[in-house]
Formats: sequence, structure tokens, C-alpha cells
Amino acid sequence: MSDFLKHWFARFHRDRAGVSAVEFALIAPVMVLLYLGMVEISMALSVDRKVTNSASALADLVAQDDVITDGEMANILNAGAAIIAPFDAADFSARISSVTMSLVGEVEVDWSDAQGMPARAAGSQPTLPAGILSAGRSVVWVEVAYSYNAPFREITGDFDIEEEFFLRPRQSLTVSRQ
Repeated sequence: MSDFLKHWFARFHRDRAGVSAVEFALIAPVMVLLYLGMVEISMALSVDRKVTNSASALADLVAQDDVITDGEMANILNAGAAIIAPFDAADFSARISSVTMSLVGEVEVDWSDAQGMPARAAGSQPTLPAGILSAGRSVVWVEVAYSYNAPFREITGDFDIEEEFFLRPRQSLTVSRQ
């Protein structure tokens, strides 16, 4: 190797002027991705909490009454969309059903209303988790779903958040629908 190249490599080896810039250039993309990932996880957890809160609130509003009118049901469903704010209510959907178990153990839907998803057919026989219903009793069943459109979908992708909530009526054995 020529003396010029040896001298140049030796000088280059001793020069530390750009080390910080090179280290930053190597670490910065990883740090930016970590930051964006943490922001995304934080937003997704916030949406998940709001979905859970809306399911609980909707079930509670229905379970407190003995008869639900059309106007009350419209207000209750709108309340669910309001709870999800500041996230887009267009991606929110909810279904509220009253389900009864007969004295012989047959489970069937008494009534169902929904916003953004189909209502369950009256008389249909859904499968509920064990222990939710007992013979001669009813339960208010709320299903909430939210299609979360991630701002950084290249990192995490979009996903659906769903929640179910069950409450027994407080004023009567069943909540009637007018």
C-alpha cells in the first residue's frame, strides 16, 4: 500500500469529528419507530378503554329501566357514540338485546336494537357464556365494536375492538320494549 493511503487511513482513523452524527444516523430510525409504536399502542389502549366504557354504560342505562321506548333507545345508542369521542363515531357500532331463559332452560332473544350492525331477531336462540342466565331470568346483553383505523397503519395495521357486557335488569325481571 502506498504511503499516501497509509497516511490517509491513519488520519481517518484518528478523526472523531463525525462520530456523533454517524451514531445518530444509525439510532434515529429505530428511536422514531419506537416512539411511533408507543403512540400507537397508547391510542389503541385509549380506544379499547372507551369501547369497554361504552358497553358498560349502555348496559347500565337499559338495565335501570323496566320499559324502553323508541326515543329512549335512540338516545341510549347515541350515548354510546358520544362516549367514544374524540374518536370517529362512524366506526362505532352497538347492539343491545334482552335475552331470557325460560323455566325449561331455553334461551331466546326478547328484543334487540342496533346501530351500525344488524339487530338480533326476536325469538332467535343465541349462545351465551355459562352462568350468565338462570331459569326464569333475563339479562341485558350489549355488544360494542369499533373499527380502529391506526394513524401509523404501516407499523401496526388496522384492527377491530369488540366488547360484550351483561347486566341483569334492576327494576323488574325483564326489560320490556315499546
